[in-house]
Amino acid sequence: MGEGDNTIIAFAPNNHMQNSRLVSDPELSPLDLAIAPNGNIVVSSEYPFGVADAMTTVREYDAADGHLVRVFRPNGVTEFRRPRGLRFGQDGNLYCVAQDEVIAFDFATGKCLGTIVQFPRLYGQALAFFP
Repeated sequence: MGEGDNTIIAFAPNNHMQNSRLVSDPELSPLDLAIAPNGNIVVSSEYPFGVADAMTTVREYDAADGHLVRVFRPNGVTEFRRPRGLRFGQDGNLYCVAQDEVIAFDFATGKCLGTIVQFPRLYGQALAFFP
């Protein structure tokens, strides 16, 4: 493990690192991060990173103390491999780009809504919505 594995570090407005790690989670391999409408931190994760049978999740952490609030999983609704880009839609749902698909989660309930875009060889780092 390298320094900083499985962590999220917060920086103060003056660009100085805070004294402690905000999040330290042994099952986290952060790939993208978004701030949720409720102010919490939402992170796509593939752990262990790069392994064929990695656990792929989206994890929500409390912004104040970094504790794990909940874990979003597809629960068999979709394949959900190699998650990357995260965005919140105007509908309040959470969207995650994964390999070959974009997956939606109902952020209020945490339920996986399934694949909303299926596109072979899709492997994007970002996701944007246009009106």
